[in-house]
Amino acid sequence: MKASSITPSIAIVGCGFGGIALGIALRKAGIDDFTIYERADEIGGVWRDNIYPGAACDVPSRFYCFSFEQGFPWTSLCAPRSQIFEYLKLCVEKYDLARHIQFGVDIIEAAFNDQKWTLKTAAGDAIVADVFVSSVGLFNRPKIPEIIGREDFAGTQFHSARWDPSFKYSGKRVAVVGTGASAIQFVPAIAPEVAQLFVCQRTPHFVGAIGGRTGELDEGTWLSRRLDRFKLFRQFESGTRRRASPRLTARAQGAFLAHLERAVPDEDLRRRLTPDYPIGCKRMLRSDGWYPALQRDNVELVDAPIARIVFDGILAEDGAHRPVDAIIWATGFTPTDYLAPMRVTGTGGIDLNTAWRDGAEAYLGVTVAGFPNFFMTYGPNTNLSGSIIFMIECQARYITDAIHTMRQRRAASMNVKAQRQRAYNEMVQRRIAKTVLVDETCHSYFQTATGKVTTQWPGFMSEYLFRTRRVKRRDYEFG
Repeated sequence: MKASSITPSIAIVGCGFGGIALGIALRKAGIDDFTIYERADEIGGVWRDNIYPGAACDVPSRFYCFSFEQGFPWTSLCAPRSQIFEYLKLCVEKYDLARHIQFGVDIIEAAFNDQKWTLKTAAGDAIVADVFVSSVGLFNRPKIPEIIGREDFAGTQFHSARWDPSFKYSGKRVAVVGTGASAIQFVPAIAPEVAQLFVCQRTPHFVGAIGGRTGELDEGTWLSRRLDRFKLFRQFESGTRRRASPRLTARAQGAFLAHLERAVPDEDLRRRLTPDYPIGCKRMLRSDGWYPALQRDNVELVDAPIARIVFDGILAEDGAHRPVDAIIWATGFTPTDYLAPMRVTGTGGIDLNTAWRDGAEAYLGVTVAGFPNFFMTYGPNTNLSGSIIFMIECQARYITDAIHTMRQRRAASMNVKAQRQRAYNEMVQRRIAKTVLVDETCHSYFQTATGKVTTQWPGFMSEYLFRTRRVKRRDYEFG
């Protein structure tokens, strides 16, 4: 079949929070000539894909939503996955985005030539756009470790982000590999129903209580919702200070150890659940069900490394053979591989993977030198311990302002100056180097294989808001 050609002005790839936020920002600004391309058959991103039992957000609902859309009837302070998914669908309907979305379009390549971006799809189609925006996010590519014998296992196995709804775990023997953000949610959910649960832990995490963040959420008035949101904003901003303060880090670590002692009376189990690295260098997790689940009679914490997978189970380095009916991989994602597996080519044929050979970087996490008219939401060094939705809103406003700037100048292209991007990222890395994020005792998904932190924002959310409040024309070259 001959490849077709479509010509929108703005092509947005991905229809999760980032793509939806940008679509709404463009609509509010009177910009209507854009299309959101989604490879799946539904919106939602991670909140569409992660259907495992107990899936929820550990950021309070009042803050894990758009600032301009606060009236959703959340039923708990920390929303379950199903409600976040419904919230996104409501936003698409309310702001008339459905007519801008094309489903089942998998973008595999994008190249900039003659002041235009040409996007190629897996189906062989070509999409030509003036502006190309990536909103594919960080947590869309599941990672499964290369463990000997994995292909020999006769039972059921799948990654938590690709949960098999046909799998009936009741009465089964199950091994969960990994103890990160997903595992601490679905392990408590399935533990009461399985016959035996082996939780394979490589590294213990700091898992705090949700505590007051659960329970019924009063819908409240417009003013009360705003006040709640502002209080949460201040709490998260206050927590940001800890990363660069040994005193505050030690205080938080002491509070966690006291919590762990109360939650896990058994001294040996508590020792095995105690991290040997400082709090904050990995993501802090929250659950009220994790530690109780690990103390159930039918649950065993396996902290000996897995030697291999065998036909009927797992074999650990302690020599123990544990027969299981299913293996659930809760082993995370590849967040530092931005945009993969999509190939992006800028001016002069430069490949983005080549430009990022020392680790992904961008100006404000949004634009990249040598890639004109290319923007990102949830780009390098914009992740944080607060609400990523806040950061995405900042990026959506900035991108919208950039498009306005191009139109006002009657420019066909805008490209961030290389020296401006370099100076900005040197600043980011200098500040990160003063925080616990680069502590030599731990390696996290924040870092590349060389140890460079390419995911985290080192400052306050308020600072990022200030930096992205408008496009500074002197930062860009216009063509």
